[in-house]
Amino acid sequence: MLVLGAAAQSPAVVDPVALVRRAIQLRLQEEKHHRPVAYVLRKQDGGHQTTKEIIETRDGDVARLIAINGQPLNAEQQQAEQSRLQALSANPGLQQKRRSSEQRDAARIDHLVALLPESEIYQLAGMVPCGAAQCYRLSFTPNPNFDPPDFEAEVLEGFAGEIWIDASQSRLVRLQAHLVRDVNIGFGIVGRVDKGGSILLEQGYQSNAEEWQPTVLKIDLQGRALLVKPIKIQIDERATDFKPVAGMGYRQAITLLERPAALASGK
Repeated sequence: MLVLGAAAQSPAVVDPVALVRRAIQLRLQEEKHHRPVAYVLRKQDGGHQTTKEIIETRDGDVARLIAINGQPLNAEQQQAEQSRLQALSANPGLQQKRRSSEQRDAARIDHLVALLPESEIYQLAGMVPCGAAQCYRLSFTPNPNFDPPDFEAEVLEGFAGEIWIDASQSRLVRLQAHLVRDVNIGFGIVGRVDKGGSILLEQGYQSNAEEWQPTVLKIDLQGRALLVKPIKIQIDERATDFKPVAGMGYRQAITLLERPAALASGK
């Protein structure tokens, strides 16, 4: 069995399930001690791309739109964004609603991630380079003996794919999965998702923030809500330029976002 956290050993002695369980434990532990950061998020939606500066606060994330399709905002768009931020500053109830939604989504994701060691069957597929490091490449298929504890967890019965785990840090670097059959979902939408959908998640160590951070999220799922209304979930997000920020309230973050030079300097 692998001694986790130690230098990479021969693949022949790796316990794939123990490796996944350790990587998940480290992810969940770090979330509990996560320090707030600012970062840039680029989101692709069809042929439309937005770029936002985001600051994490104790009241939830706050974002400022800074570019559309790679072009800086014009004067009219900048004024509209300024007005939006001012309205948000004047309406703490709106920010609280967003914060509650963020917390619910994060709790759901953590719940599903914590089930990954039991919900899938893992096999070591080899070693692959991942940046300057080496990663264990694990393939996985649904575990037929997995008993979902709730409706939301049923989605895990349909995914197969690969997980890459940093061999020296025991950290999840990449998770790529696709649906091998139709599955029920309960993640805020009750319905059924069709076979063939896919999910890609990547994360890496960010030296500026001194933490591992998610950097890529791609989701392409289709199905039907309540078996009637079509569902189409397409997300393509990439996060870069992580910087640590002091703990603050959301209004302080709005002030920083209104002063780009202050955000760049960390003041």
